[in-house]
Amino acid sequence: MQTQADTLSHKEVRIKGEILAELPQDLYIPPDALRIFLEAFEGPLDLLLYLIKKHNLDILDIPIADITHQYMQYVELMQELQLELAAEYLLMAAMLAEIKSRMLLPHSQPDEGLEEDPRVELIRRLQEYERFQKAAQALDALPRAERDYYVAQAMAPVFEVEEIHPGVALVDVLDALKEVMQRAKLYSRHYVEREPLSIRERMSHVLATITHEQFTAFTSLFKVEEGRMGVVVTLIALLELIRQSLLELVQSAPYAPIYVKAKG
Repeated sequence: MQTQADTLSHKEVRIKGEILAELPQDLYIPPDALRIFLEAFEGPLDLLLYLIKKHNLDILDIPIADITHQYMQYVELMQELQLELAAEYLLMAAMLAEIKSRMLLPHSQPDEGLEEDPRVELIRRLQEYERFQKAAQALDALPRAERDYYVAQAMAPVFEVEEIHPGVALVDVLDALKEVMQRAKLYSRHYVEREPLSIRERMSHVLATITHEQFTAFTSLFKVEEGRMGVVVTLIALLELIRQSLLELVQSAPYAPIYVKAKG
């Protein structure tokens, strides 16, 4: 990468005939900056502005007309090569032309009062130009997305949660059976003739009920109107079906209601 010191060795800077040994460290000069050739100064326009501000060079020694003429030649060249760089000096060109025209006008008579030197406005504009130049450099130094850093992106893994039903303990079955027995005790009935209850028939009835519904409440399989005998027969039928691996008992959480479902 070419440094300003390398540029200085190829293009000398002269101030009042003397070669400038080193460029200021706090000054950035674009590689294709406009070079001014005057009697008191020879070098980049950016350096001329810097020296004027630092009072190392008297602006009264600078012929504005020569700067304007050289600048317009520079703009014509840069319009063909680097329009963006030429645009940075466009406002300055208009101001220099204005100052030149004002300085060519006849000066005011002493009795008309002191007229403001148009070069005072030049100093103000030069300082303003320098502030904008530094602001642009500060903005360019800020980190940019996709240039200085990249935003990391990652997709979160998708986990399939498998619902695991806890096993049904014997105590849970007994608690549910106790509730059924209490309901059967409260049911009042009058039997004229009792028909014997078949465990095989009850097993077929339970299988037919659970086949139509995937989950069936454990307590809904008992008919309280059949009394304790009906509860016992239904319980034996359920236990036999569970032993034969045709049915299984499940519940969603500990102490939750018990359900019966077909196994397989």
